[in-house]
Order: sequence, then structure tokens, then C-alpha cells
Amino acid sequence: MVAKNVLIGFFLCLLGTTAFATTRSPRLGGNPEFCNLQRLGTTQPSQRLEFEGGSIERWDVNNEEQLQCVGVEPSRVTIQPNSLLVPNFHPTPLLVFIERGEGIIGVHLPGCAETFDTGVQGQQQQQQQPRRMRQQGQQVFGSEQTDSHQKVHRFQQGDIIAIPAGVVHWAYNDANQEVVAIVMNDINNPNNQLDMQPRTFLLAGGVTSQHIQGQMRIPRSQQGQGPQYRQGSRGPQYQQGGLNIENIFSGFDTELLAEAFNAEPETIANMQRSTERGVIVQVREPMRFVTPDEQQQFQRSPANGLEEKICSSKIFYNLDNQREADIFSEQAGKLNMVNEHKLPILSYMDLAAEKGHLQQNALLSPHWSINSHTVVYVLNGDARIQTVSNNGEAVMDQQVNRGDIFVIPQFFATTAQAGQNGFEWVAFKTNKSPMKSPVAGYTSVFRAMPLDVITNAYDISPSQAQNLKTNRETESMLFSPQRTSRIPY
Repeated sequence: MVAKNVLIGFFLCLLGTTAFATTRSPRLGGNPEFCNLQRLGTTQPSQRLEFEGGSIERWDVNNEEQLQCVGVEPSRVTIQPNSLLVPNFHPTPLLVFIERGEGIIGVHLPGCAETFDTGVQGQQQQQQQPRRMRQQGQQVFGSEQTDSHQKVHRFQQGDIIAIPAGVVHWAYNDANQEVVAIVMNDINNPNNQLDMQPRTFLLAGGVTSQHIQGQMRIPRSQQGQGPQYRQGSRGPQYQQGGLNIENIFSGFDTELLAEAFNAEPETIANMQRSTERGVIVQVREPMRFVTPDEQQQFQRSPANGLEEKICSSKIFYNLDNQREADIFSEQAGKLNMVNEHKLPILSYMDLAAEKGHLQQNALLSPHWSINSHTVVYVLNGDARIQTVSNNGEAVMDQQVNRGDIFVIPQFFATTAQAGQNGFEWVAFKTNKSPMKSPVAGYTSVFRAMPLDVITNAYDISPSQAQNLKTNRETESMLFSPQRTSRIPY
């Protein structure tokens, strides 16, 4: 009997240890001076890196306590036409939202086979014909140009792209307009076992002080007054800063790498060199890849045990598809959400996202997030945002505009009312299945409470309590304007 109890106790202890080990690490630090959540506001990029083929604008998490508290680092990446973001990886998972443009991205999962190639038959034909030409005169793959690789993906405006920690990725803009992507780096994720410092590991290129346009701190009194850039502009001018990041091959011995790759040392020296081109480079000639769109042969390699779970994972979900909207109102707007159920790879990354649009003067129901922090990027329009803490204090009451980022901590109640131009945003969530609790509308806590509870809790009449329960009974989360055209700010 004693042995049985000991055995039961052991398994209970093991169960508790397993549950603790698989739980997300806490996002709020124990030091109250570290996480001052009584003062929230909008923030702008503090650093701009200019490269040959584009730019990267960074929000400095080390100087933004609200970003430190939720454990994320945002950035805005711009890739010019016919330019390549060189291969790199992060120790943390990334969620990428394509604000505008289209192109091709490679996300190369370790241990997965090459599934796209020119085909054995094609190679035999090419040995007989040194080069085959398209009708337009472009080279296809010659005998010395056969290729095989993992699947590459075409992205477009509105896409959310999930990139797991440690996975090599690159992006190429093959269109005629620039690509603008909002990248959310989840630093405080269980996959990251280093520290809270944002890190990028480059496989090519590098960053030098010459690439830095400078650093700028925006006074909090000026935050919320709108972005410093407009469509087509180059953004704010910064003061000069200092930085130097080499690619990972730079630290290895040249002869050692030449032996590892069985390549000439001159080739390895080129890999190690960080040129002035930076990490977004212009390509000399338009790049081509083996894809089904080009009617190239698709070959499935022998299974290696990873295909079902990892290698065939879907990494895309488009948030602009109105037919896929979770909430839609002709008078108020729409809300598209993506979580682990719509994009299963998010279960591994423990992240989610949503894209919302409020029509002119429409309202987002006051609500709080039950299990995640929220980081919001304003895509278009403007809105008045209010966020309230546990002591009933409005910790944020600002107008937000295009290009702003702001944070809504877990459990803090918040609401938004769109301005005259409407309000469009994308929000990144630090949970694979985020949940909201609205206080108004037909799915709200007020609809769930008995009438007498509301009457006595607020010392109001039964008819007033009934109005609170039912006045928005046909709407949920997105409310059309009713009382006034615009609540004054």
C-alpha cells in the first residue's frame, strides 16, 4: 500500500513537472521598476538601417519598457524590386505580416528533403544540349545549372508568415513595387534559451556603421501624434549610431570551412566577406527557382520521418480574405484571426495574429485578453485608443495613426473608436489560441450575468440593467456608431 502511494505520488510529481516545463515562461518581470504598466503609449522606430536593396527599421526593445514587459521586438523591413534579403535565422520565432507588395520566400526546415528539382530526365537531355533557351531568350537550367531545393513560397499583401526559431529564411522581391513587411520577434518565447537580447544570425552579408542612418528617441509626450513617414517617403532622419554584425562564416577558419564544404578557399573567402551591400542586396539578374508554376518536375524524396509533422507544415495564412472573416458587419467592419487551429504551426510557436478594420466612427467593444499580450501595428486610418489597468486608471488614452505600434498587456481592458478615415490594424498575440472577454455585445459578460446581479452591483433600475444586457444584442466585438458620430477626444 505504501509502495502504491509512493508510486502515485511520483507520477503526480512527474505530471506537475511536465506541466511546468511545457508552460510558457512568464512575460512580466518580478521587478516593478522593470515593467511600468501604468504608462503606455505609441512608439516609433528608433533605428534605421539602409542597405543596397532596402532598409530595416527597428524598435529598440532595450529602451522601450512596454516592449520589454511583453517580450517582443518589432521591425519594419522594406525590400526594393529585384532585391534579396540574405539568408538568416533567429533564436526566436517570428510572425511576419506583409503590409504591401509580393515576392518569394524560402523557409528551410532542418532535416527535410529537397523536394523540387529539374528532374533526372531533364538533366539527361541537358547533357546532350548544353543550354536550353526560353522563347523569350532567357536561360533555363543548363547542364552546369541543375538545381534542387526545398519548396519556396509566393507571398502577397495580407499574408501572415510563421517562421519557427532557428529556421533559415530569405525573401526575394520579384515584382515591380517594394515589399513592406512588419516582423514581430517573440524574444520571450520558450524556444529561446539564450536571453532577452534580440539576435540575428546572418549566413551572408553583414551590418556596419555605414548602414546605420542613426538612432532617435521619441519623447513620450510626442508619442501618438502619428508616424514620421508617409507612403513613398524615406522616413525620419536620425543621428549617427554605431553597429557591426558579421555573418557566422566570418568567425570560422577559412581552411576549415573549405574542408567542410570541399570547396576552394577563394569561394569560402567570398562567403566570409561582409561587403558594403549589407543584408538586403540587389541581384545582378532576375532570380529563378524551381516551382510548379514554372511547370518544373516535382519529386517526392523517400520519407525520413519528418514529412507528416514538420516538412509539410503550412506557414501561410492570408488575413485579407473577407470570406474567411471571423466577424463581419456591414455597418462596423471585419475581424480576421489566425490561431493554431487555422495554422497548426502556430501551436509549436505559441503565437497568433489578427487583422481588423473599423469603418468610420465604429467601435471595438471594451474587452480584455485572457491569455495573451497584444502588440498592435496601425496599418491605415486613425483611432482613439483607451486602455485601463486593474486600479481603474486609464494608462493609455491617445489617438493612434498609420505606422504606430502600441502594447495592450494581458487582462488590461481596452477599446478603440475609429476616426473619420476608418481604422485598420494588425495585432500580434503571445498565445497560440488567444481569447477575449468583451463587456458589451451578445457574447459579453453582461449578457452572461443574471439581471439582479447587474441591478444590485451598479445600484441601477431593472430596466437600466436590461438595457445594458440587450442594447447590443445583435452585435459582437465590432459596433456600429449609435449615439454620436464621434466621441470627442
